[in-house]
Amino acid sequence: MIEKKIQKENETFALLVGWLPQGQPEQVIKEYLDELSFLAETAGAQEVKRFYQRLPHPDSRTFLGSGKIEEIKEYIQRHRVDLVIFDDELTGSQISNIEKILKRQVIDRSDLILDIFAARAKSAQARVQVELAQYQYILPRLKGMWSHLERQGGGIGSRGPGETEIETDRRIVKDKISLLRKRLLDFDKQAQTQRKDRGEFIRVALVGYTNVGKSTLMQILSKSDVFVENKLFATLDTTTRKVVFDRTPFLLSDTVGFIRKLPHHLVESFKSTLDEVREADILLHVVDISHPKYEDQIAVVKNTLNELKASDKPTILIFNKMDVYEKETFDEWLEEDVKQDLLKQLKKHWDSETQHNAIFVSATERINVEELRTIILDKVKELYGIRYPYKNVFYE
Repeated sequence: MIEKKIQKENETFALLVGWLPQGQPEQVIKEYLDELSFLAETAGAQEVKRFYQRLPHPDSRTFLGSGKIEEIKEYIQRHRVDLVIFDDELTGSQISNIEKILKRQVIDRSDLILDIFAARAKSAQARVQVELAQYQYILPRLKGMWSHLERQGGGIGSRGPGETEIETDRRIVKDKISLLRKRLLDFDKQAQTQRKDRGEFIRVALVGYTNVGKSTLMQILSKSDVFVENKLFATLDTTTRKVVFDRTPFLLSDTVGFIRKLPHHLVESFKSTLDEVREADILLHVVDISHPKYEDQIAVVKNTLNELKASDKPTILIFNKMDVYEKETFDEWLEEDVKQDLLKQLKKHWDSETQHNAIFVSATERINVEELRTIILDKVKELYGIRYPYKNVFYE
């Protein structure tokens, strides 16, 4: 795997940079940079400052205008900054040009996400998937990033092959991509065999934006020990458990979380893992309703499901973290009947939007979890009845 070393002993101080297209409100860039800050924190870096510029389109040479780049340079000269992270994808030449001016390491959002995936990949398949995505990211940037790739040492974003001749390196990278793709095909064949061995069980998959509580729900619904952490992309490998509700068995899978601006080559690399989503019979779309832009996150997930050709499956929209939502939304002095009326309006809206396939829960507080079990069980039984009308699939 391409070397990945996130600094832990000596903290990395990162400066965040964003671009705001003309006509977009400033709130948009704030939300994007808030998420970039969370990504940086997940990777082990601490935000020290953020800059952004409103432009019709990015500058081809330095992404932002020369005046803004100079402003960033002046800040770096006066403060400790180890790393500069851009919220949008940069070309190899842009990275090289900006690094020459700022005299600091520069990475973009895709590079940062790849670093996080590299640090969190545990299984052999996940490591191969991340490595493939890393090489696919590097290949079109080899020429412009050459000085960047020659640099040795640890830190977020430092993981180049370190070759000395670019043409030789292009060939090596292309050969490596070809080899990794073949290895993923082998993993895919193994996974297909495993899926066939699961028999005729109905398959249910948890999907959603990253860090919305999917793994916590997985723990509760399957009564199993699943890794849970309040960080982005805590789950990379799909976890599947056999679950039985009221003598009715089915398979429940937890999948990698989605995120806006998810690098396309990362989606491509993880498609074999995301087959669990494509082959599911029912999707449990988990939403963090306490997030101020939860509707945007719903849209991101739906777009990703469209890309995976999995958007037409029966879906239950699970609005999680209701306890946090109520605490952050309602003043403690608000009358209870007014609060309940507002909650009824919210639930009525989403009940209509989803054709009665929405539920509001709190996984950590176990609010409405039993009702969720009942809804899932009804859906599973309904599908068993359609698929195997003359077969008893239930436990005695």
